[in-house]
Amino acid sequence: QVRLVESGGASVQPGGSLRLSCEVSGFGWRDSTYSMGWFRQAPGKQRKGVAALDRDESIRYADDVKGRFSISLDNAKNTLYLQMNSLKPEDTAMYYCAYGGNWYPALNPEQYTSWGQGTQVTVSS
Repeated sequence: QVRLVESGGASVQPGGSLRLSCEVSGFGWRDSTYSMGWFRQAPGKQRKGVAALDRDESIRYADDVKGRFSISLDNAKNTLYLQMNSLKPEDTAMYYCAYGGNWYPALNPEQYTSWGQGTQVTVSS
């Protein structure tokens, strides 16, 4: 069973940066097909994809974070990262990492089967 644990959420001012981490366990990094992604959910809104990558490290970003956010995977540390720069108040949300058996970097939350507990990011002056 895949287990994911996020960390790194915090309160920051607009224009600031944060790096989220997601420690992953329970599956073989070189096995089969998979994608991993970061998602966010603001109060009263649906969960949305932010960034995702697949086994071949193809990457996809949501339009509203392109050029500001960067997703990466450190296989040696079993950790998925999300580097977030130039943060805006509208980036405020609970951020989740997720794992799914997809052959491409899907941004649809319904295509993911395992989820972490989330980490809160608040951008405010």
